[in-house]
Amino acid sequence: MDANSTLPVTLARTAITAIVLGLGITPLFIDLNRTHATHPLWPGHARFHVVWQTVTTALECVVEVALLWWPGPYAVQRFYLAAVLAALPLLGFLAAMATRRWYGGTLRDPEGVKPVRIRRGGRVITVDMNAVLVVTAAVILLAAVLVY
Repeated sequence: MDANSTLPVTLARTAITAIVLGLGITPLFIDLNRTHATHPLWPGHARFHVVWQTVTTALECVVEVALLWWPGPYAVQRFYLAAVLAALPLLGFLAAMATRRWYGGTLRDPEGVKPVRIRRGGRVITVDMNAVLVVTAAVILLAAVLVY
């Protein structure tokens, strides 16, 4: 049996593929609309950057899926390269989230996806779904690399 066709390897490749497709396809629908790319209050240059980033991420997704599934030599090296490439936008998001106070950034647009509000006792905890998805993807990515 080929070492690249074992169940853990297939699961790891499938998990990273799901993450990569989420990173590459979801922004095409979420960011290329009135809350981002065509937002009338955004400066034209900011719109340019969000379209550039969104299209670049989608193209990177294609490369990463090819690295994971294209038959041929260096499958192990291609897997780890795809994993590193998949980790970069996750790390970029986390860095932007951690430093948003420095540049006046927010996790969401007021007209965008609403955060989830969880009541705990007398407190209300607001949870941003982008952050939840990115942290979840990072954990799954790490697990996939460890399983591989």
